[in-house]
Amino acid sequence: MPKQRPRPATGSAIVPLSAAPADLVADVRSLIGSGAISGGRIDEALLEAAMRGWSVNTRRAFRSDLGLWGKWCHSRRIAPGSAEPADVAAWIRALAGIDPSDLKTRAMATIERYLVHVGWAYRMAGLTDPTADPLVRFERKAARNHLGVRQRQARAIRFKGDIADLDSPASGVCLVHLLKACRRDELGMRDAALLRIAYDTATRRSELVAIDIGHIEGPDSEGAGLLHIPSSKTDRKQVGAEAYLSPATMAAIARWRGAGGIDKGPLLRRVKTHFDGSIDSIGTERLHPNSITLIYKRLIRRAWEKGLLGEMSETERDRWLKAVSSHSIRVGVAQDNFAAGEDLPAIMQAYRWRDARTVLRYGSKLAAKSGASARLAKRFSEQ
Repeated sequence: MPKQRPRPATGSAIVPLSAAPADLVADVRSLIGSGAISGGRIDEALLEAAMRGWSVNTRRAFRSDLGLWGKWCHSRRIAPGSAEPADVAAWIRALAGIDPSDLKTRAMATIERYLVHVGWAYRMAGLTDPTADPLVRFERKAARNHLGVRQRQARAIRFKGDIADLDSPASGVCLVHLLKACRRDELGMRDAALLRIAYDTATRRSELVAIDIGHIEGPDSEGAGLLHIPSSKTDRKQVGAEAYLSPATMAAIARWRGAGGIDKGPLLRRVKTHFDGSIDSIGTERLHPNSITLIYKRLIRRAWEKGLLGEMSETERDRWLKAVSSHSIRVGVAQDNFAAGEDLPAIMQAYRWRDARTVLRYGSKLAAKSGASARLAKRFSEQ
């Protein structure tokens, strides 16, 4: 007779909710479930310290990833606290698309993140970590071979588009054309301010929506300003940073603030519209981080409909809409800086990057199109 696995307790599935440390403690307790009878005991001091040390986004990801693992275990009648390395290996194969499954195939970087968080949960619970087993290590290598390790990069939104000479006219999807696509009402003023701030500062979506009026200094005698960024994904100690705001950006902020009567609190707020698209009201709550991608996509559609994107086909437009994300302007800023001849340390310092590999990856496509091989190929193609 095969050994019967203990069934998970009813209602122990993990549902992603807040990022509060107490909720994450409850998640780990829920995860180990009946596994606690085998000696697992949550080290709450370690768990709570980790929760305080992690950023809000990392805590949310931790909680979400535990939820995915919990659902996988429960769907196979496995008590998460008693899960074995073979169970983790099967999960990896399903996530990588190696084994038939109803799970969506994930990128290898995403799978690695899942495993890191799940492994932490077991160690915090004082249980043997099934993700650290040699079987899982080999399964991870197999998944890398199957998927490849290059991460899908958000398509870059540069200031003037995909051009080699920064003095060339704007082309295709670019900041210039998205600004022209903005409406001439309060919604358009909000969108224009958002686009310009995103480009000047290369802020992440969480940093963008966190901007308060009190974070902006200026304008100075030349019309420029400074944005104080209190904290970010890579600023765990919340030392903060300063970012330059151009005169054009400060003017866009002033127009938006004047139209919305915004004197304090969140800068980038939700604009409510009627069913016909006309403005209803300007809310008091800040934009949700997920709304940034949606705004970029809406503006790309509008630019295409207005004929601002040249001869772009509907198929190419749809490819853009699929590839764009809240990170697209940040990628575009990196590429424009490389095109302008700025060196890597200066780019990293100005835009708060800590990992040089990330910046170089953002610039890799630009380098391929403007490097020595591209110049040589273009030279001989003209003969």
